[in-house]
Amino acid sequence: MYNPQLETFLRVADAGSFNKAAEELFITPPAVMKQITSLESNLDLKLFLRSPRGLKLTEAGKSLYRDAQYVIQYCKDSVMRAKNAAEEGDRVIRIGVSPMTPGRFLLELWPGIKTHCPDIKFQMVPYENTPENSVEILRNLGQNIDIVAGLFDQKFLQARQCAALELSREPIRCAVSIYHPLAAKERLSVEDLHEENFLLIRRGWNHYLDRMRDDLWRDHPQIHIVDFEMFNIQVFNQCENSEDILMTIDNWQQVHPLLKTIPVDWDYTIPYGLLHAPNPSPTVERFLQAVKSVLAL
Repeated sequence: MYNPQLETFLRVADAGSFNKAAEELFITPPAVMKQITSLESNLDLKLFLRSPRGLKLTEAGKSLYRDAQYVIQYCKDSVMRAKNAAEEGDRVIRIGVSPMTPGRFLLELWPGIKTHCPDIKFQMVPYENTPENSVEILRNLGQNIDIVAGLFDQKFLQARQCAALELSREPIRCAVSIYHPLAAKERLSVEDLHEENFLLIRRGWNHYLDRMRDDLWRDHPQIHIVDFEMFNIQVFNQCENSEDILMTIDNWQQVHPLLKTIPVDWDYTIPYGLLHAPNPSPTVERFLQAVKSVLAL
């Protein structure tokens, strides 16, 4: 699943010496040194500063230390999920979750889903919401993750080779820092955004947002539209740090504790739903049919 030398690297970093790490791993110090040397050679990185006082991580080593902990734990969790899936057979739905793709939709749908599919169980599968990772996950739905909740349009689905079950049309809101003057308002007018920086995802990501962009450019040129590449925690941090205004939806109210989500006097909405493989497994198809039945009530 991962390079076992990473675990040796973590032990050495924690112990501060090859000898102590060797004792903990029940191998010889030369064997530990050989693994670390091999890891540094393969990565073309110097991970430790060696001195008579012991070992100290380089900046590259500190970075790898943080990531290695995540990688190892993620791999262990993956094995555990695989074992659980084997035990549960085909009755498990794996829900991909990140700050931008929360699994809270299950709270409202769960009672109805349980009525229609009492045997189905769920596993929350956390993932890092990077551009590359998100594209890879959506293109391979049904392999490690079955369902991801999020925004979409048809072009988005085609580009990522997935399908979606729409849950709602989410009103487009604005998020502002709790220290921003507009945070005192419970509702905004479009004029409130005049002379403000309005963070809006780049053109081409979603045609519903492109239409809103065009309307604002035409009717409210006083709004300074600032593009960003992807919805992730970084853009929410940018909003709070710069006191800009960010386009958001109600489902993201918990992403950043120092941002307030405020309704706006406009009629713009965006589809929000469950992204899944174009040809879902029988279990996922049963789940989707149960969701449709619940939504129809």
